[in-house]
Amino acid sequence: MIPLHGRSNRVEISDNLRASVFRLDQHPSITEAFNLFSRKLNGAQRIISLLRDPVDSVVLEGNDYVVLPPEMNYLKNGDIISLSANGKSINALWRGNGTTNTLLLTERCDNYCLMCSQPPRDRQDDWLLEQAFEVISLMPKDAHEIGISGGEPTLYGERFVDLVRHVREELSGTALHILSNGRRFSDPNFASKYAEATSALTMVGIPVYGAEASLHDHVVQSNGAFEETIDGILNLGELGQAIEIRVVLHAYTAPNIIAIAEFIARNLPFVDQVALMGLEMMGLARRNSSQLWIEPHEYSESLAEATEILHAHRIHTMIYNHQLCLLHKDIWDFAVKSISDWKNEYDPACHNCDVLERCGGFFHSAKYGSSDLITPLTSEGIAKRIFPMSEDFTAGGSTWRRRRIPVTGVNVLAEVETNPPLDFPNQAV
Repeated sequence: MIPLHGRSNRVEISDNLRASVFRLDQHPSITEAFNLFSRKLNGAQRIISLLRDPVDSVVLEGNDYVVLPPEMNYLKNGDIISLSANGKSINALWRGNGTTNTLLLTERCDNYCLMCSQPPRDRQDDWLLEQAFEVISLMPKDAHEIGISGGEPTLYGERFVDLVRHVREELSGTALHILSNGRRFSDPNFASKYAEATSALTMVGIPVYGAEASLHDHVVQSNGAFEETIDGILNLGELGQAIEIRVVLHAYTAPNIIAIAEFIARNLPFVDQVALMGLEMMGLARRNSSQLWIEPHEYSESLAEATEILHAHRIHTMIYNHQLCLLHKDIWDFAVKSISDWKNEYDPACHNCDVLERCGGFFHSAKYGSSDLITPLTSEGIAKRIFPMSEDFTAGGSTWRRRRIPVTGVNVLAEVETNPPLDFPNQAV
């Protein structure tokens, strides 16, 4: 796991910083030092040095400086960070060599999804939006992609639209991927303003957790969410916007995945892609794991059928966050390496697997719960197209210690609306 946050124990700053977002510019003569570049404030620009140990005394003399904590020595020229006013707290906001860079805009949300990995918090955090504007202004013009997430970014209303427009104006060749629950787009006026601000490289990912309202609304813990979400998707589709549908698979949604796929194929065939996603065992997913966890092999047949349904309707379909040894080989081509590099790991046993390079691996949070059926595949096992539960499956044993998840009985095919909504406090996990 790559730490995105750190704390410096060696700081020398003459007075508190007014700017908080900086781009690293390589020091012209010292390889272990960077100058920090920010947007000009009141016509002036302050030079601060960011240093790796061992520190060069010449750089320190007479200069403001911050020494990187060892765990953040991976930072490179062009990366973007934030510093606290005293320079001690450091956050990596954009990494040039990162496979995924996503800007958190807010922790507020109008859903409260049972499996949310970033539990909502009702607090004033508009500074995150302003920070995002700064990061986008400092990013290189040839950046490949940037993500926007929350919370629910569209709660900012027109300021969210302003940010989307800012990306288009500052980074015309950069793809923008937005994660939203889609509800705000049910307002045709808002959807139109969003469409006017986007470029052809903008896509919004919106979750659909059921083929009918009761299941979706239960999963997101908000009555009426399904209707608003579907209306939002329809509005965006009418406006020609790029749309991704996301379906997180757990004990409520996985047994219904075929019905969900058929619903999408019949009612939302215009969407650009569908992502069928495994659980990230963080936040509320970890807290509610006894309700949510289901072994992937239990829904493997349904996942394969749902994938084929979507593919047959010419909808680009991807499988996220699933290990190849838990999938039918027939749908391996739909599995992508989707986990952000900073939290992507592999079971030690996976290093004996012949398809390691193709497999997306695990979230770092898999230590809190993942399948007990992870098995490194050999060439013989792959050639036979053997599914992991087969008696003659050719595999080694896993050495990664996982916590088994006690699964409570949940009849997900029954009338979901009879399940009482869960009452959780608004706090991070």
